[in-house]
Amino acid sequence: MKRLFTSVLLFTGIFCLTSCSSPMGGSSVRENKLGCAFTSSVSVSLDKLSAEGTMTRLGDGEWTAEFDSPNTLSGVKLTFSSGSVTADYKGLNFSVPKSALPMKSMLCNLIEAVDKNARESELRGRESEGHFEINGTLDGGDYTLMLDNAGNIASFDMPNNLLHISFTDVRVRSDVIPPAAEAATSAAGDTSEQTTAVTDG
Repeated sequence: MKRLFTSVLLFTGIFCLTSCSSPMGGSSVRENKLGCAFTSSVSVSLDKLSAEGTMTRLGDGEWTAEFDSPNTLSGVKLTFSSGSVTADYKGLNFSVPKSALPMKSMLCNLIEAVDKNARESELRGRESEGHFEINGTLDGGDYTLMLDNAGNIASFDMPNNLLHISFTDVRVRSDVIPPAAEAATSAAGDTSEQTTAVTDG
């Protein structure tokens, strides 16, 4: 009886060790594709507010959000650039309207989370029902960033803020030069001009 009990204990221990070492449900690593520029349709749910529109990422810290609904936001375009936010309506610039302030605040959290992860050499998270889940914390609270199988953003959640943003029809853009690449191109052009000037002299 004692030997049987020992065998059962040993088997249970081996089973637990095997389960713990299994990658299912554990942490995982993925290639980082968040650094690309993209345009996507978005649906935003913030407490009792729902909005539809389009978001575009042009590069690190460079985003735009244009709303189709609700009526209080329809036609408003928010531009996020280098930490500042501006708004325009049919080409007319103005300060961010009061109706868009809660949305602006939550979109700032989204942008911070995506850009922060985009700077990493690889993404760490866990596989979850065909998606890749990344959890983190910002000053605004905890967040969950979900990626699809292609590595594109699928959703962003901040439960404490009652925020959910879903992304559909994500289109990677090849017509945008990331700020870092643009600076490098500009620097190369300056070097070329200096070389030409020296040669002419």
